[in-house]
Amino acid sequence: MVVARFLNIVSASVLRATLCAAAVFLGAAPCVAKQPAAQVVFPVKPLRIIVAVSPGAADDFFARSVGDQLEAFYQQRVVIDNRAGAGGLIGNTIVSKANADGYTLAMVGVTRLITELIRDPPPYRALADVVGVAHVASITTVLVVTHALPVRTAPEFVAFARPRFGELNYASLGIGSASHLAGEVFTRALGIEAMHIPFRNLSDTFIEMILGRVHYAILTLPAVIGPVREKRLRALAVMTPQRSPALPEVPAIAELGLPDAQFDRWSGIVAPRGTPRRIVEQLHGDIVRGLRKAALRRQFARQGAESTPESTPDGFMRLMQEEYLRYRALIREGGIRPE
Repeated sequence: MVVARFLNIVSASVLRATLCAAAVFLGAAPCVAKQPAAQVVFPVKPLRIIVAVSPGAADDFFARSVGDQLEAFYQQRVVIDNRAGAGGLIGNTIVSKANADGYTLAMVGVTRLITELIRDPPPYRALADVVGVAHVASITTVLVVTHALPVRTAPEFVAFARPRFGELNYASLGIGSASHLAGEVFTRALGIEAMHIPFRNLSDTFIEMILGRVHYAILTLPAVIGPVREKRLRALAVMTPQRSPALPEVPAIAELGLPDAQFDRWSGIVAPRGTPRRIVEQLHGDIVRGLRKAALRRQFARQGAESTPESTPDGFMRLMQEEYLRYRALIREGGIRPE
């Protein structure tokens, strides 16, 4: 029996060798042992992170921080592609239509959701067009006012604003931007009427506020911390439940009896729908590796933001889905539409 089995094995081997030799003689591909497919290395060329705001805004700051980390890890250039305008419409549309190969990413925030919600027909699908990669940061927003107003505290601002129905105005980074929605939430919480003045660029907003032609705005702490520390604008309240370590002397809005005016922000990385899961998970792991660095966390904290290294791609998608429902209700209630 053992001899027979040995002869069968030998016969099979001889048969395979004979067939392979015949294939080569006839010009067919040579016989080789089947090997597992080699995994494609990623990345092999520069990456691009689209940011739908101008340089200096919070999402731009986070994108550059993430980009620096990925450049160090991959030894590939990471291009920050600022596509500001139309309340985030331009940049968000680009990422919705980009190739799903992992080389085009976007740093997004609430504006991605709001822009879809206020336009009819929607210019893109805020959630269906992308996959979550990483929740990068939670961000404090701040009520800042021009020094032209005779107020130094939030209670003084409330007392000044309420009898001046319709006389004040507030700035945002465009119709349907997060700063626009934050301003609407704040004015409703105070029970006042104020004119909305949208700007395309953050720098223009600051110029008009410093000149006193715009009275107040609710912007992210990373965006306003410079002008506040330089005494060009005055911070009256952070729009979060607790004070920010970056501005410990500025009270939280809840301390002032206005919990309905709270407005938190978040930012994260997404990729076009269809990006291979393997690449999404690799990017997520490497972004989180950077977010866990103590130096980067301190850098975020100085800017009034908190890094979120414990996120997952699916967890970030769930956050965006929950926020989508929240903002849809706010927009319908406020009747916010592009002009």
